[in-house]
Amino acid sequence: MKFSLRCLLFFVTLSPIWAVQTPLNVVFFLVDDLGQRDIGCYGSTFYETPNIDRLAQAGARFTDAYAACPVCSPTRASIMSGQWPQRTGVTDYIGAPLGPQDWKRNTKLLPAPYADRLPLGTPTLASVLKKNGYATCFAGKWHLGPQGNWPENFGFDVNLGGHSGGGPYGGKGYFSPYNNPRLSDGPTGEHLPDRLATEMTKFIEEQREKPFFAYFSFYDVHTPLMAREDLRKKYEEKRRKLGLQDKWGREEPRDVRLTQDHVVYAAMVEAMDQAVGKVIAKLDELKLRDRTLIIFTSDNGGLSTSEGWPTSNLPLRGGKGWMYEGGIREPLIVYWPGVSQAGSVIDTPVTSPDFMPTLMDAAHIENKSSAPVDGISLRHSLEKKPDNERALFWHYPHYGNQGGSPAAAIRRGNWKLIHWYEDGSRELFDLSKDLGEKENLATKEPARLAQMTKELQQWQKDVGAQFPQNNPQFNSQKTNGRAAKRK
Repeated sequence: MKFSLRCLLFFVTLSPIWAVQTPLNVVFFLVDDLGQRDIGCYGSTFYETPNIDRLAQAGARFTDAYAACPVCSPTRASIMSGQWPQRTGVTDYIGAPLGPQDWKRNTKLLPAPYADRLPLGTPTLASVLKKNGYATCFAGKWHLGPQGNWPENFGFDVNLGGHSGGGPYGGKGYFSPYNNPRLSDGPTGEHLPDRLATEMTKFIEEQREKPFFAYFSFYDVHTPLMAREDLRKKYEEKRRKLGLQDKWGREEPRDVRLTQDHVVYAAMVEAMDQAVGKVIAKLDELKLRDRTLIIFTSDNGGLSTSEGWPTSNLPLRGGKGWMYEGGIREPLIVYWPGVSQAGSVIDTPVTSPDFMPTLMDAAHIENKSSAPVDGISLRHSLEKKPDNERALFWHYPHYGNQGGSPAAAIRRGNWKLIHWYEDGSRELFDLSKDLGEKENLATKEPARLAQMTKELQQWQKDVGAQFPQNNPQFNSQKTNGRAAKRK
C-alpha cells in the first residue's frame, strides 16, 4: 500500500512538468476585415457571436491588440513571419499597383513600391512548427502571392482554399460552386465558412494523436457581401424590431458609417462565429481543448468608409485602410491552457509580429533562425507580469481603397502619433483620454511630439521602410478619386 501511494505521489508530482513540456496543439482563427467592435464581447449589440464570446470567457481578451497594417496582405505576412511588413516587403494589399510606374490615380503622392509575394524561404509559423513535428493545415484566404508562393510552399502539409485571390471572387462567391483552385466544389449552395470548418475538423480528428497546427484564415467577412438567406432574414427582422436606422458621419474624403445595422454583414459575422464554434466543438469532442492553444484575431479594422460601408467601428475612429484606431485595432482572444486566466481582460498593447514568438513559446521551440523576429511572446501579458514598455509602429506608404492616404504611426504607452505624408502634418493623441482620436495635442506636447517622431524615424530606418514620392502629374483642380459616396 505504501509503495502504491509513493508511486502515485511520484506521478502526481511529475504530471505538471509533463504538461508544461508537452507541445500544445495550435488552432489559429484569422478573420478578414473584422472590426474589433464587431464581436459581442467587445460591445456589439447587433451582431451575435456566442461562440467567440464563450471563448473569451474561457480565455483572455485583449483590449489593445493591433494589426501590423490597416490592410490585409501586410498583416498576413507579418503574422506568418513574425516580422514587421517592411522587412518582408509586403506593405500593401497584393493586387494594388506595384509602384510609381503603375500608378494611374490623380493623387498628390506616388505610392512606394512593394513586394507582391511573401519571399520564398521566409521562416513561417507553419515551417517552424512543421520542422518540430507538427502536422500543419491551412484553410481559407492566403493572398500572399501567386502560385508557387501558396501555403504549401511555406510549410503547410494541407492547403484548403488558399491561393492568390483576396476574396471568394470565383464561381458563386461564398456559395458552391466556388471555382477555387485549392478547394473542390461542394453541393450547389454549400456555404464556404461551414465547408472550411468541416474540413478543419477532419484534419484535427485525423491528427489528434500528434501535435497539429490548424490555421483557419476566413474569407469572411470580406466583400462580396453575401449571406445565407435564413440569417439575412433573422437580422432584417431584428433591425426592424429594434427600430434601427443608418447614421452617417464624414471622414474626409469619405462618408463613414456610425451604426451597426447592416443585415447582410451581421449574417456574415454570425456564420463566421458558427464556423468557429464548429471547430472548437470538435476539440471538445476529442478532449483536446486543454491541450490546444487557441487564438482568434483579425487582419485589419472593419470596413466603414467604402465597398458597401458594412460596419461601424465606433468609438474607434475610421476603419480599414486608415491609420486611426478603427483601421488597426483588432479583436484578440487567446486561450492558452495553464497560462491564460479565464475571463481575464488585458490592456497591454500587442501586435501581429507577436504571434510567431508566442507559438514558438507554446511549442517549446528555440529560435535558431538568422531571420529577425520582431515580436515578443504574449505569455507575460497573459500571466499579467510587468513588461518593459515598448513602442509599436506602422508604416503604410500607399493609398488604399477606403479613403486613407499614406501615413506612419507610433504608439508608446497611451500616446499615439500619426504622420501624414501628403501634407507632412502630425497628429498626437492621448488614447487613455481620447480613444476616438478627436483632439490633436501636437502643439501642446512639443517635446513628446519630437521624441516620438525621432523614434518613429529610427525604426523606419532600421526596417528599411520605403516612402511615397511627389507626383509630378498631380492636378489639384481635379478630384483625386477618393471622395467616394455611399450608394
